[in-house]
Amino acid sequence: MSSFCRLALVLALASSVAAVAQTPSSSSSPDPQTPSQPAQAQPDQAQQPAPNPNQGAISVQARIRARRAARRAAAIRDVYSHLYELSVGMGYLRFVPGPNLQRVTYYAWDTGLTRYYSQRLGVTIDGRGYYGTAFVGLNFSGITRPAISTYAVMGGPTYRFYLQPKFSISGRVMGGFADGNFSSDTNGFGAKALGLYPDGGTFAISASLPVEYNLTPAIGLRLAPEYFATGFGSTLQNSVGFTGSIVVRFGKQ
Repeated sequence: MSSFCRLALVLALASSVAAVAQTPSSSSSPDPQTPSQPAQAQPDQAQQPAPNPNQGAISVQARIRARRAARRAAAIRDVYSHLYELSVGMGYLRFVPGPNLQRVTYYAWDTGLTRYYSQRLGVTIDGRGYYGTAFVGLNFSGITRPAISTYAVMGGPTYRFYLQPKFSISGRVMGGFADGNFSSDTNGFGAKALGLYPDGGTFAISASLPVEYNLTPAIGLRLAPEYFATGFGSTLQNSVGFTGSIVVRFGKQ
């Protein structure tokens, strides 16, 4: 009986040892149906693009350019959004006073008013007076250098085709009326006797290229090379000169 008890005790101890040995082996074996987490993360990381180190610098440069463009647009708006532009100045012209006479140098006063309908397009009214001394040569009257003058009133469109905050370039075409006074200094001999054009009125045409430099948004300086044509004596006088003036802007569009 004692031997049977010892055999039962040995079998019980062997069963306990076998159960303990099987437990860690089963828990340490990986589940073949469960995917590994690091294996899933690797493809996702490979699909993400690498950050561009220059992207921040490009964004800053774009913002700087945008701010500069906004400041430039605001400066142009401050200068060229005025409703009126008044100019007062002087002029110079090389003019033929008679059919067979040499050119005379005309000096002039000039004033104009432009009404703008946009930053670029306006309509100008201009008035001017030219004064000079014509050389008529030796003649029976003893008058060789009579004083002559011409006055003109014209109007037409002005268009600014190039704008900058500090300067602009425009094109201007005007037409109107000119009056010539050629006989007032002839001591009664008359203009025709001295080879000058007869007194009277005729057409006047002007084409110029005004260039303005802005001292402030409301004040500028203008220089305008000009072609000036008249029709005294039923002929065409093609004259070339310029006008220079101070420009004052006022009113808002």
